[in-house]
Amino acid sequence: MCSPDSAPARYDQPMKKPFLDFDPDAAITTDTLFGLPFTPEESEVVLIPVPWDATVSYGVGASKGPEAIRKASRQLDILDRETGKPYERGISMLTVPEQLEAKNHEARVRAEPVIEAGDPGEDSELRAAADRVNALCEDMNAWVYATAKEWIEREKLVGVIGGDHSVPFGLFQAVAEAHDGVGILHLDAHADLREGYEGFTWSHASIMYNAMERISGISRLVQIGIRDFGHREDAYIRESKGRIQTFFDPDLRARLLSGESWRSLITPAIDLLPAKVHVSFDIDGLDPTLCPSTGTPVPGGLSFAEAVMMLRLVAESGREVVGLDLCEVAPDPGRDSEWDGNVGARLLYKMIGFALMTRRA
Repeated sequence: MCSPDSAPARYDQPMKKPFLDFDPDAAITTDTLFGLPFTPEESEVVLIPVPWDATVSYGVGASKGPEAIRKASRQLDILDRETGKPYERGISMLTVPEQLEAKNHEARVRAEPVIEAGDPGEDSELRAAADRVNALCEDMNAWVYATAKEWIEREKLVGVIGGDHSVPFGLFQAVAEAHDGVGILHLDAHADLREGYEGFTWSHASIMYNAMERISGISRLVQIGIRDFGHREDAYIRESKGRIQTFFDPDLRARLLSGESWRSLITPAIDLLPAKVHVSFDIDGLDPTLCPSTGTPVPGGLSFAEAVMMLRLVAESGREVVGLDLCEVAPDPGRDSEWDGNVGARLLYKMIGFALMTRRA
C-alpha cells in the first residue's frame, strides 16, 4: 500500500512511450483528446465515446458529452500536480461509427412519446416503440462490449465516455470477463437500481440493477454520493446481503459537518472494494454547480476536490483500476459555454491519471 508521503514518487516515474516532436506546453492545434498525438494502438488508455441518450427522462444532451469533453480538453495543461504525466502512457479516443449515432437518433425519437406517457401500459403503439428502443439499446450494448473486449485483450486500460449512464454496460461485461470478481465504485446522485424505468429495460436509471442482475463476475457495488433513490431501490440495497454498499450523501454530509474528515469517511467505503476495481462516474454525483447542464442535477454532491481525494485513496489502497467510465456530461444547450465539458475533461484526466498509477508502467 502506498502512503500519502510515498505516493508522489510514483507519479513521475519513467513512462514507456518516448515523445519525439510533441511539445506538451505548445498550443494545441489538433482535434484529438487533450491534443495528444497517439493512435489507439500506441496508447495504454483507449476510450470509447458513446453518444447515446435514448432513455433520458429529464434534460437531454448527454449524447453530446464525448464531443464536449474532447473540445474542452484542448485547453487543459496536461502536467498534473497529483498524477504527473499520464499523457506519456498514451491516451486515445476512438471514433464513433455513424451507424451508432443514427441508432441513437432513432431510439430517442421512438422513446419520446413513451417517456411523455410515463409508461407504455396497454397501448400497443407505445409498447412497440419501447420494444424497439430496447432492441436498439441492446445493439449499442453489443457494440460497446465487442469494442471494449478487443482493446482489453490488447492489454489496454479501456474507458467509456457517455452518453447517458446506460452506456457502460458492455464495458462492465468485458471487464468482468477479464477480471472475475471485479468491484464497481459508483459515484452518482442516483442509485440507478430500478428494474427498468418508463418501459425501458436498458434505462439510464437501471444501469446498476442490470449490472448486478446480469453480470455474475461483479462481486460488489460500492456507491458514493447517492441522494435520490426510490422505495424499491432502497429495499434492493438492503436485500443484497452486502453485495451493494451505499454511502448516502446526506449521511456523509452530516458527519463531515460534525467535524469528521473526508478521508476518514471515504476510506471505509474503499476498504469494501476487491482488488480489481471499475470506477463508474456519473457527473451528477458532483455538486451541480460543476455540472449545471447534466440531465438530472440534484442539490448536494461531491466537490471536485472530494472526488479527486477519493480517486487518490483508491490508488493509494493498492487496488488496481481495470476500467472506468464518465457519463452524463452535457453541454449547455442555451449558450455557448464549455463549463460542463471543461469540468468533465478535467475529471476524466484525473480518473485516467490515478488509474494509471495503479498499473505497472
